[in-house]
Order: sequence, then C-alpha cells, then structure tokens
Amino acid sequence: MGSPASVTHGPGLIGIFLNIFLDKPWMKLMVGMLLIADTVNCVFDMWWIYDILINHFMDPMALTTGNWVFATDPAMVGIIASMSQLFFAWRVKVLTNNVWVVALIIFSAFGSGLGGIGTAIAIHFVPEFVDFQKFKVVVIIWLISAAVCDSAIAASLTWHLRKHKTGFQGTDDVLNKIIRLTVQNGLVTALCAIIDLIAFLATPTGLHLAFNFPLAKLYTNSLMSSLNSRAGWRFQSTESAEKASRGQSGNRRLDVVNLSTHTRPEVYVHVESHEMVDVSDKMGNDGWPSDTAGSGGASLTPPTTYGSAV
Repeated sequence: MGSPASVTHGPGLIGIFLNIFLDKPWMKLMVGMLLIADTVNCVFDMWWIYDILINHFMDPMALTTGNWVFATDPAMVGIIASMSQLFFAWRVKVLTNNVWVVALIIFSAFGSGLGGIGTAIAIHFVPEFVDFQKFKVVVIIWLISAAVCDSAIAASLTWHLRKHKTGFQGTDDVLNKIIRLTVQNGLVTALCAIIDLIAFLATPTGLHLAFNFPLAKLYTNSLMSSLNSRAGWRFQSTESAEKASRGQSGNRRLDVVNLSTHTRPEVYVHVESHEMVDVSDKMGNDGWPSDTAGSGGASLTPPTTYGSAV
C-alpha cells in the first residue's frame, strides 16, 4: 500500500499541471486564431472544388491548373500546423526543460509553416498540376519538416512521461492516457505528411491531394483534443483518488485526505478521556457501585470524546 500522498495526490498534481494550459490569455487567443484559420481553410477549399466542378464544368483547362484559391490550401495548412507545433513546443519546454529538443521542434515548426507558404507561392508561378514536380524541393522541406516536428514532439513527451512514472496505479493510469493520446496524435499527423510526400513524388496526378487536404483538420483536432481531454484527466484523477482512499472492504480509510477536490479538507482528531478512580471508593455498603449523583442505583462514568476540526 503506497503512502497517502502518492496514491491520492499524485493524480491530482498531474491534473492541476494540465489545468493551467488554458489559463493564460495568449492561449485563448491562439485557440481563437486557430478556429479562424481552420474556418477560412474550409471556405477556400469548398470554394475551389465548387468552382472547378460546377462553374467550370466541361472546361478541360480549368481542370489541369490550380488557381489562387487552390494555392491557399498549402499556405493555410502550413500556418495551422506551425501554430499547433509551437504550442506543443511550449508544452515540451514546460515539462522537460530540454533546450535542444525544444529548439529542434521550433526550427522544424517554422520549416513546416514556411514550406507551406512557399508551396503556395510556387503554385502561383507553376499552376499546371503536371508541372508541380518542378518545385518539389520546397514541398519536401514542408512535409519532411512537419513529420520531423511531430515525431520529435511525440517522442520527447512520451520519453519524459514514461521516465517519471511513480509505480502507483492512480498516477500511472493518468500518465498512460496522456502518453497514448500524445503518440496517437503525433503518429497520425506525421504519417499523413509522409504519405502525402510519397504520393506527391511518386505520381504527377492529384493523388497526394487526398492526404494533403485533411492535414489542416488533423493538426487542429490534435491540438483541441489535447486541450479538451484535460477535463477527463482531472475527473479520472479525482475518481482514482476516491477509489484509492477506500479499503478493499469498501470502507473509507481515515489516513487519506482527498485534496483533488475544491472543498477545504478537514482532519478530525478524537481524544478519549477516561476517569481513573479507585473501585473501592465507588462501592457502597451493600457491595454495589454507588450513584455519582448521590442517589441509589448503578452508574458508570463513560469516556468523554472531544472532537476538533483542524
């Protein structure tokens, strides 16, 4: 059986640390900007596909070239990806304080963002789909940087969290959930970027678009799921603390105080006071205990219990 601080307050400590991520005003501003960028990206993508398939129906020239509306997609994907990656760079800095890993993440995040913007500029000068291979260098920089950044984030957070496991079930369960979510989010975005790059280099057709268009949503969902899941971690931390504070018989243990709740904890100290007397002094002439009040009959002095809240 672990100590009360380990089994109860460990999960609560993790929940409190995770709870601070949205308390900062710049964090709320970033979430708002991410929502706007993702909405703009959706509008431009729908505008482009409607214009090509409906307004330019039976127009072969329109089907073979990408206009400025189409060019906004890689730019918006790069911006959204770099915003999400810089947020995770800040998280890695807070948790690990590893300057070199943070520098790698920041460098690759800027490479991802600038690569997406550079690809959008290149489409303006080379609009034909079959000629997109001419600016493959900037596309390689864009998608490789994104994959490296996502992999570095997932690897650094996973390594740090696994290193700090305590061996207590309540705390380690929370850490395992965080690790699982981190790995899932990092792998999804990194694999999608790699597959997008392979499809782009393998064929001049638009096969890579099937993996390129979802990238913006994957990065947005990755960040938002990480933020929203903190509420579940806090609930599970409190629930684990409640379970840990109960014995196997179902009764609450008195040596554990749950500090993960918002109520002020109170510790009650019970002191029992017993009056020590000579039995012979309490015996009457008839051999029976005499009444302390002076009347006949049997009366024993009960222990006095004092309760105080600390």
